[in-house]
Amino acid sequence: MKISAVIITYNEEDRLPDALASLQGVADEIIVVDSYSTDSTPEIARQARATFYQNRFEDYGQQKNIAMQKASHDWILNLDADERVSPELKRAISELKENNMPATVAAFAIKRKTFYLGRWIRHSGWYPDRKIRLFKKASAAWQGRIHERLQVTGHIASLPGDILHFTYRDIGDHIRRLDRYSTFLAEEIVRQNKKFLLPRLLILPPLTFFRHYVWRLGFLDGFPGLVIATVSSWGTAMKYLKALALKRRSRS
Repeated sequence: MKISAVIITYNEEDRLPDALASLQGVADEIIVVDSYSTDSTPEIARQARATFYQNRFEDYGQQKNIAMQKASHDWILNLDADERVSPELKRAISELKENNMPATVAAFAIKRKTFYLGRWIRHSGWYPDRKIRLFKKASAAWQGRIHERLQVTGHIASLPGDILHFTYRDIGDHIRRLDRYSTFLAEEIVRQNKKFLLPRLLILPPLTFFRHYVWRLGFLDGFPGLVIATVSSWGTAMKYLKALALKRRSRS
């Protein structure tokens, strides 16, 4: 059996080479769907002999579905440009390929371990952070504009090993991305006509901090754990502040 690895990109020249290198020996083809990068991402993908496409970005779910449909093989390994296949995970996938996938399994969930501010995060709600990343193309579809989720029809098993996640480059990158995400989420809140936005704004940010730092043991992650809890709380506040502003604007 063969596996198609798929990656969506936008200006990932610094991280894409390592993602592509980690797929060597496990992927039978690599599909890269790019959102018209302005850096050297296209050249890097082509030099790695990935099959390269460009498509205007609308949302994450749609872009990943487009990438998945470009794949030639029945099984898909989805990877983000800031992720790597760990050696243990590569061995597990290679063993599956040698023995053929179980007929009763439609997808595999894989633990994801994140490197942030100089250390691997083992708490804070960021680990084991299981993601469905290896799946039958015919049994799955991505849904959601942001924080997209894979909907799978059929049994989901687990694989040993980790996806290694080299996420935000620094605190500034973390804040900028959460700011961008909060705009998407605020639009979704307004679209769904959610109620009690002001009480949510007052209550949920401190609860978010408590959940990451105390309930999910973020304090054991040292300074990065404190940053994760604080920035996550700020992101929650921004989401509801923006939603309130959108509602006020729509009424004026």
